[in-house]
Amino acid sequence: MLEIKGLDVKYGQIQALRGINLRVGAGTIVAVIGANGAGKSTLLMTLAGLLQPAAGQIVYQGRALPAKAHEVVARGICLVPERRRLYANLTVKENLLMGAFLRHDRDGIAADMEKMYELFPILKQRIKQYAGTLSGGEQQMVAIARGMMSRPQLLLLDEPSLGLAPLIIEAVFNTIKEIKKQGTTILLAEQNAFQALEMADQAFVLETGRIILEGEGKVLIEHPLVRKAYLGIKH
Repeated sequence: MLEIKGLDVKYGQIQALRGINLRVGAGTIVAVIGANGAGKSTLLMTLAGLLQPAAGQIVYQGRALPAKAHEVVARGICLVPERRRLYANLTVKENLLMGAFLRHDRDGIAADMEKMYELFPILKQRIKQYAGTLSGGEQQMVAIARGMMSRPQLLLLDEPSLGLAPLIIEAVFNTIKEIKKQGTTILLAEQNAFQALEMADQAFVLETGRIILEGEGKVLIEHPLVRKAYLGIKH
């Protein structure tokens, strides 16, 4: 579905990504793990059209990725950003409708709203509540649901577990697995290495802007470097 070749991304004179090669197969969960500042968010923002590459190619479904963010969404890629970035002064329902901004199929939008309430039952109870008054876990649910309202074929998730309690993290990751079951491909950037690798079909380890390891998620869990650097296991 997605192929990245030799991707370089810079912030002015600072090079954030160097020679990234990465593939995402349709119907899979692909995880990118790494420490804070490794370049995970930069990678996803570039794929979402928010940053422009300095070099390299991004091919999505056999064609070059568009340069503008709204064109990327129209092609079927949606980013759920780090720290959620909801419209705090809009209600839950209004936030979800913003996710469907490029769509014009009223019946389809209404049907997808109901699907989101089935996926996240608590949101139906919060439908008229302002997003800024929700708990962190509820806000993350809204953020994912808003992204899904664009009907993405590829969902980009940036640190969905950030700042959440352990029980809420488990619920969020279970939801990600369910979204995959329903047919959406997922590229996940995550510091919670064990949870990400445990459910990933394929995974990449990003360190200071370079990919240093790749492989099946459950295989990388056993890699000595991953165990020591990202799982806190000494032996």
